Amino acid sequence: MTIEELRIRIDELDLQLVALLNERARVAQAIGHLKAAASLPVHEPEREKLVYAHVRASNKGPLPDHELTHVYERILDVMRALQKNELASEKQARAATLSGSEAAGQAAGAGAPGTGKEK
Repeated sequence: MTIEELRIRIDELDLQLVALLNERARVAQAIGHLKAAASLPVHEPEREKLVYAHVRASNKGPLPDHELTHVYERILDVMRALQKNELASEKQARAATLSGSEAAGQAAGAGAPGTGKEK
């Protein structure tokens, strides 16, 4: 194969990797929602060790295990950050909804008849 043909193949593989990483991110987000509902921490070092062991066990090379582990360390860092950001956004949205509900309730009661505040 020529270098151009090999580069085309790499481009095709990159598209597959992007699709798979985004699918993994969607699953990580779903896990983050479940963790939040169960009051579990986002960071679970023991689970990460299992992921590393799993990918090393399935590694047939040519990537050495330690290099594959480095790749997965970064992937897990990104997924953990995604979960944290997602959960922070949800908390902010819930807080805004609660604040909006309280403000609406106060505004509705401020000018209500029979409150003694009419002129």
